Amino acid sequence: MASATVRGPRTPTVAQLRAFVAVAEHRHFREAAAATGTSQPALSGAVAALEESLGAQLVERTTRKVIVTPLGERVLDHARRVLASLQGLTEEVEAARRPFTGPLHLGVIPTVAPYLLPDVLRLVRDRYPELELHVHEERTPSLLEGLAGGRLDVLLLALPAGGGSPTRDVPLFDEDFVLVTPPDHPLAGRVDVPRDVLLDLDVLLLEEGHCLRDQALDICREVGADQAGGSTTRAAGLSTLVQLVAGGLGVTLLPATALDVEAGRTDRLAAVRFAAPAPGRRIGLATRPGSARSAEYDRFAGSLREVLAELPVRIVGS
Repeated sequence: MASATVRGPRTPTVAQLRAFVAVAEHRHFREAAAATGTSQPALSGAVAALEESLGAQLVERTTRKVIVTPLGERVLDHARRVLASLQGLTEEVEAARRPFTGPLHLGVIPTVAPYLLPDVLRLVRDRYPELELHVHEERTPSLLEGLAGGRLDVLLLALPAGGGSPTRDVPLFDEDFVLVTPPDHPLAGRVDVPRDVLLDLDVLLLEEGHCLRDQALDICREVGADQAGGSTTRAAGLSTLVQLVAGGLGVTLLPATALDVEAGRTDRLAAVRFAAPAPGRRIGLATRPGSARSAEYDRFAGSLREVLAELPVRIVGS
């Protein structure tokens, strides 16, 4: 009597892995399809084919969102590493063939993008005309996921980048934070103000998910001001935040590079300068460790330092 043959899992395809990673990151088929430029039926079919190939359920489908199963989370880690390795392979070939050519996916945090991108885009246009730049403005956790999974090549964000996966951080500059108040505030226009004035102020914050929110909270806690239980007013972006200040709802901390742009939107703002050493943040590039384009990214960082030196920052690195 012939014995039955038990078929083991089949090797997934790259398309299936990419579809699964996109769905797992967005937790929604429609949003994942829009982000990847794929039709929703094709994306759903690719994930289903992956589950069939592996003989395991990776996601639970509900009417509102996608839930990744415990096994799916472990498969997700493997899938990201596989895709990152494939991306590294193509990067190595392309970097050796022609540096500063072809596509480059740059991720930028929202509290940097409006203030640095004009200089970044001008740099790419003038010095690297054959570079096909794609800009992705996202919050730090999403950027780090995109970098680890190979969706993004290099990030422009606050350092250290952190996150669950290691990054190679390349510093660009340090910048101070400025306290922004309404013009009739007692502190308006003052300089050399000690940071412990934050103890008596209602500091408005960005909503959760912004690294700038975490930095502002850290500064407040350093002087003993616990803002976690303070104002419930939150803003999704810096432009809204400064409008709340202009409306008299409180004060906020603004990066020096954002001051001219945001203060130019209204005459209802005043800047307060902290005494040295002023609180601040470091901005730089983050890439995947061991990337074949590391030398190219270092040259890019050097060019960025040159063009960003005109901003109210202190250039770091070499």
